[in-house]
Amino acid sequence: MGLELVIFIAAILFGIFIYWRESNGNGAYRLLNKIVNSKELQMSPDNPKGFVFKQSFLPRLIFVVSLVLVAALVVEFLTPLAVFSSYNGISAFSSFAVGTLLGTYVASFVIKTSEIVEEKSDSIGDIVEEAVEKGKDFVEDLKNDDSEKIEETHTEPTNSDTTDKKSARERLKDKGLM
Repeated sequence: MGLELVIFIAAILFGIFIYWRESNGNGAYRLLNKIVNSKELQMSPDNPKGFVFKQSFLPRLIFVVSLVLVAALVVEFLTPLAVFSSYNGISAFSSFAVGTLLGTYVASFVIKTSEIVEEKSDSIGDIVEEAVEKGKDFVEDLKNDDSEKIEETHTEPTNSDTTDKKSARERLKDKGLM
């Protein structure tokens, strides 16, 4: 279980690395796009889409699983490690694929969050500055409250001729409701 956890964490870091590299440039994806597609179907020069960068779930899943499958086949045939002949090898393969996919989504979240923070950094600074000013004004008001006390006046209602008032029954009779 310990080795599988290490493989999973390494796979998450590998997914973050793949996503970050493709966010900086997508030369391999452009080359493959030029080879596979005709001139009319090729992607535009300003399109930043890559194998995992700005892709939906299914193409991203296919790329990650095929990349890990090719790596597992290379390890299977070039080294004495048996990846596909044991439970541990298949478990490590699947753990690496899921971790890489999860790492791409973690990197996507971090990159989008940092872009939003950079956009809103000026407005966040203004909001914090306004809050500090309001806090200072509030403290000043509290300090001034001690020297200037407001006198409250209590007015008591006067009971003049409570016998003049009609009862609720009489008012309803006057209105014709009873």
